[in-house]
Amino acid sequence: MAIENRARNSQSWQISRYAKNLFLGTFASFPIALALPAEALQVQLSPSNPQLGDTVSVMIDVNNQNNNQQPTVVVGEKTYPAFAVAPNKYRAFIPTTPLETAGTRTWKIAGDGKVQNLTVKVRSRKFPVQRITLPPGKSADGATEYELKRVAAFKALQTPEKYWNGQFLAPSQARISSIYGIRRYYNGKFAKDYYHRGVDYAGANGSPVTAPAPGRVALVGKVSQGFRVHGNVVGIDHGQGVTSIFLHLSRINVKEGDFVKAGQLIGAVGSTGASTGPHLHWGLYVNGQSIDPVPWRTKVFE
Repeated sequence: MAIENRARNSQSWQISRYAKNLFLGTFASFPIALALPAEALQVQLSPSNPQLGDTVSVMIDVNNQNNNQQPTVVVGEKTYPAFAVAPNKYRAFIPTTPLETAGTRTWKIAGDGKVQNLTVKVRSRKFPVQRITLPPGKSADGATEYELKRVAAFKALQTPEKYWNGQFLAPSQARISSIYGIRRYYNGKFAKDYYHRGVDYAGANGSPVTAPAPGRVALVGKVSQGFRVHGNVVGIDHGQGVTSIFLHLSRINVKEGDFVKAGQLIGAVGSTGASTGPHLHWGLYVNGQSIDPVPWRTKVFE
């Protein structure tokens, strides 16, 4: 009887050992990646509750140091590039404008071989209405084809280098006469697709205009060249899709290709182009869209 029990125990042990080896062998045949959940991209938005006109900074942390693929952010039909700001960290700027509809939208972030969908709520914002009467011979619709092409090419710049550092400065010491985002009537006609794409400073004719941040002068245009609406104009490329444009100048002190520092003199206030009187129009653009310059003067965009 004892011999028979030892035989049954030995057989049970062998069967148990066989089953355990079979289980371990089967589990080991699958790649380990399938057994572990994929890590999500680390993404941070600033501001976290944006309103129309804000620039949204999207910080993306990647884990793969050998991955040279540049992350992107897709919003609707537009794809925005992300630029390296630190080891394994990228940043993309997403512009919002008064012509958009407030509400919830989905942004798709791709990088490090992963894709992540973010639900972003953009708050509404009220913009005032202004009535402008232009004198005879000046029109907001009289831009030349050459003028439009040069300005459009300038605003589309996405230079990989980042030239600015810290907060932007005011380009004029004069008081602000018109804020960003104002909707307008021109000579009694509502400009449906128009909003004030910048900030106006009511400076005296000939008063100084300075660069708000470092950058390369990428646009110099004059009335004599066909800049009928912008007037004498200077455009500064701050890098990574951020550009500044200065309209209606009476004098230009720089040339295309110059690199300017923050606070450097670039021109003087005037009333050239479609202007009702001496003032400076400063427009700040992010990835081709006009955004509110004020936050760039009050906070630091990395």
